[in-house]
Amino acid sequence: MSEHRIDLTVNGLRHSARVEARTGLGEFLRDALGYTGTHLACEHGVCGACTVMVDGVAMRSCLMLAVQADGAEVTTVEGLAAPDGTLHPVQQALKDNFGLQCGFCTPGVAITLATVTRDNAGVEGAAMEEALTRAMSGHICRCTGYQGIRRAIRQLSETAR
Repeated sequence: MSEHRIDLTVNGLRHSARVEARTGLGEFLRDALGYTGTHLACEHGVCGACTVMVDGVAMRSCLMLAVQADGAEVTTVEGLAAPDGTLHPVQQALKDNFGLQCGFCTPGVAITLATVTRDNAGVEGAAMEEALTRAMSGHICRCTGYQGIRRAIRQLSETAR
């Protein structure tokens, strides 16, 4: 199997590595770099647990090869909180509303909701709630704890500026 050198930035830190061409981005983040917040589940891009931001776009890391992330900026759930540990508003809303459940799907959900709130800055109320709810349709919570996530979405919609 061929190996390739890749350089990427994850949560603001530069990393260089040699990876096999077939190595998935999620596998690389977890196993080589230790960003275990990225969870691999269905590995078909259906459940959303592995969602990370690549150059600001929410992506399924199970469907992307690590070599495709060469030169990219990747944000995992570990990169959402501020350096002092202050939770990202999405993380705080999920915590406030018991939207964390077992936590397996939470990292992907948090990345998606963070991307949508950032991309829709200035949108408030029902329009923001609709955008966030629509984005959640790409995630499967095995705990079926959608009510807590929906309350978090409502909180984010009310506080969005």
